Amino acid sequence: MIKNNSRYWAGLIFVCLALPPLKKNIRVWMIGDSTMCNYTRDRSPVTGWGMPFADFFDSTVSIHNMARGGRSTRTFISEGRWKNVADSLGEDDYVLIQFGHNDEAKEPQYKDRYTPVPDYIANLRRFVAETVAKKAHPVLITPMTRMAFDSGGHQKETHAEYTAAVWQVGRETNTPVIDLDAMSRQLLDELGPKCAKLLFMQLDPGENPHYPAGRHDNTHFNELGARRMAELVLGEIRRQKLELADRITLKVAK
Repeated sequence: MIKNNSRYWAGLIFVCLALPPLKKNIRVWMIGDSTMCNYTRDRSPVTGWGMPFADFFDSTVSIHNMARGGRSTRTFISEGRWKNVADSLGEDDYVLIQFGHNDEAKEPQYKDRYTPVPDYIANLRRFVAETVAKKAHPVLITPMTRMAFDSGGHQKETHAEYTAAVWQVGRETNTPVIDLDAMSRQLLDELGPKCAKLLFMQLDPGENPHYPAGRHDNTHFNELGARRMAELVLGEIRRQKLELADRITLKVAK
């Protein structure tokens, strides 16, 4: 009887050792602006790319999309939004950081959100440093392009200074950078001026009950555009072999 029990326990131990280790539950925090944030149904079809992004992961990942429309790095900090995230961070959490659209807005009506490049760099450094201090993982993301084609039908570069600043902070702090600016420009170039509109909030009057007067917006995405942006980010997470890639369950379009 003892012998049989020994074989049983030995076999059980072998099976347990052969099983893959259980994954630790982790949280992904998303900080950014209106191009990333969640929207209520009464504002559809406008969609931040953080919304479809959340659907690609297994049950060990919980997504906390803290992005808010109209926020720059400066106002995200001054309103206490970053402090709320930083205070909540746990070991091995991820923080996806994507700002730029509002930081670079120099128009008089946006003066409260404008952030000069040196301040933008300092704010990104702060996000990275305080994330690392909590033994969490920061990931910097350049702002995706606005739709703006030149006379030859090629997508323009719309965030040159701020994208360069993200790369600078990434190099200085050895932080992964996902160049959504470059990837989204390439995508729009491939689609061309006519088809690229299918990704954005381009609505004629009477086309959607939420926007009876129509809307022609070259910055914000509809459901299709948001999903394509999310897939670009997810594909780069896999290409860079971040640990988070092992938790992606749905197929990502290339």
